Amino acid sequence: MNDGPVLVFDSGIGGLSVLREARVIMPGRRFVYVADDAGFPYGRWEEGALRDRIVALFGGLIERHEPALALIACNTASTIVMAELRAAYPNLPFVGTVPAIKPAAERTRSGLVSVLATPGTVKRQYTRDLIRDYAGKVHVRLVGSENLAGLAETYMRKGFVDEAAVQAEIAPCFVEMDGRQTDIVVLACTHFPFLVNRMRKMAPWPVDWIDPAEAIARRALAIVETLPGGDALPDTKDSVVFTSGNPDTNVLRLMHGFGLTAQ
Repeated sequence: MNDGPVLVFDSGIGGLSVLREARVIMPGRRFVYVADDAGFPYGRWEEGALRDRIVALFGGLIERHEPALALIACNTASTIVMAELRAAYPNLPFVGTVPAIKPAAERTRSGLVSVLATPGTVKRQYTRDLIRDYAGKVHVRLVGSENLAGLAETYMRKGFVDEAAVQAEIAPCFVEMDGRQTDIVVLACTHFPFLVNRMRKMAPWPVDWIDPAEAIARRALAIVETLPGGDALPDTKDSVVFTSGNPDTNVLRLMHGFGLTAQ
């Protein structure tokens, strides 16, 4: 199993931002990207139902692909299901994705930080615990965007996005208080980095946008380095799995552009 691929799991295309970094950091590994497009978007799921769905999905994924490590490239999934996945599949290392609240609190100069996430991530107690533990001296605004993940999906599939809609979604992130302004926005959804250039353009003032992808990939590398083997076979390509079994042409084209072959 240790010579198996790294499995990167997300609700849609957002995890490609993590896959991009992971490939740079772990060039000797094969990757299987799993898009749970049949369950997208996760932010609107009831917590228990989503937990059960993901745990059940992984049974088949592990049996089929025998991964060396599973990387959950989704904040919403990571904040509700990591303990259950580790308990159900104790022989497989899991790496999750959580909002980068700690580094944001350490880096801010104004003391005003916003966390831009899906509604599901915003309402999780896990997110509030991170604020309590690491950002007690910082004003943190949680912004749950209903539409930004969908806008990112549209942008990646079709190459265009409604900039006014992006502006409306990010507007609550920008806070002015006692002569200070928000100076850091945490991108707490792996879909969001694909829109960061549009966000910069539509922002009322410059901020530091924290993309968690590199940190996630480095955590996966730290675990992978403890495993034997890991050299990809020369004739083996990275692949992508869609839980719907019926991705549209634009998505297939996008995955091909990322060097992924549909299974």
